[in-house]
Amino acid sequence: QVQVVESGGGLVQAGGSLRLSCTASGRTFSNYAVAWFRQAPGKEREFVAAIDRSAGNTLFADSVKGRFTISRDNAENTVYLQMNSLKPEDAAVYYCAARLYGYGSVPTGYKYWGRGTQVTVSS
Repeated sequence: QVQVVESGGGLVQAGGSLRLSCTASGRTFSNYAVAWFRQAPGKEREFVAAIDRSAGNTLFADSVKGRFTISRDNAENTVYLQMNSLKPEDAAVYYCAARLYGYGSVPTGYKYWGRGTQVTVSS
């Protein structure tokens, strides 16, 4: 199995940027698709972005299209979520998740989850 750890969260003003990292250990990371989800207080966990294992395909939630990008460096066992033009509604705990087969936006398709990193956006 693979273990994933998120980092890079913090406090940023609206309009600012943050880059989150998801670093993996364990099995060959390049075999895994990775996604980011987020959960705000009182809300359900929602999909943000996903990238397949070869970085040839990506998916984004409509709410972040044009503002967020996802990329991966398999040599560094890391997936990045670059978040630009942040809005107060982007504030949440951001989770990284990995899956061995396929990729997509449904949380139940991902087997390996990190503990999350907090993103706070001040208005």
